[in-house]
Amino acid sequence: MYDELKKRVYEANMLLPKHELVTFTWGNASEIDRENNVVAIKPSGVEYDKLKPAHIVVLDLDSGGIVDGDLNPSSDTPTHLELYKRFPNIGGVVHTHSSCGTAWAQAGRAIPPYGTTHADYFYGEIPCTRPLDEQEVKSAYELNTGKVIADTFEKNGIDPAAVPGVLVSNHAPFSWGVDARDAVHNAVVLEEVAKMAFMCELIDPQIKLMPEYVLNKHYLRKHGKDAYYGQNGKI
Repeated sequence: MYDELKKRVYEANMLLPKHELVTFTWGNASEIDRENNVVAIKPSGVEYDKLKPAHIVVLDLDSGGIVDGDLNPSSDTPTHLELYKRFPNIGGVVHTHSSCGTAWAQAGRAIPPYGTTHADYFYGEIPCTRPLDEQEVKSAYELNTGKVIADTFEKNGIDPAAVPGVLVSNHAPFSWGVDARDAVHNAVVLEEVAKMAFMCELIDPQIKLMPEYVLNKHYLRKHGKDAYYGQNGKI
């Protein structure tokens, strides 16, 4: 019943080492089937060169219980499930420990929008959450990670569709998209703009944010009802 979903999630996970977003087993990708209320995710601690589609674990969104598979799901599963519940329009989630994105997260800094590569995908800064407190870490760490991500977006009025990624303070990036493959795409872009922002600040420590009108132009030409970039499904 879930073979196609598991295949898509397997393929998305295999893109993470291909794009050098993970080292060893430091990452995971998932996708939700909202019609059946299930989420497919990478199993915990399985090396990518050993991973197979059959290893992907399918879980009930509400209970988190396994409905297909015999391996333990990713330890980050509660974070993924919370994001699917709080962001009802997303279809895939990716977590990595990619070097530059993680460095910004460990510094507790949002990634500022300095140029058009950033603006093509993220409509403003990529936010960094507040640090989790001791009780949040001890009680339900992974669930509270999902909560602090969603709270950051809700409290700051950020549309998760317009900013498809976040940095968890002291931790690392999470990204999302319409499905798992799209979430990987956004994770790749997040890492690239993290590198660019880092280099910009090295070159010019007094660098200013890009003009808002350039940010608007580049984001809106790719997104929204007046978007004109690309071929609109002709190819």
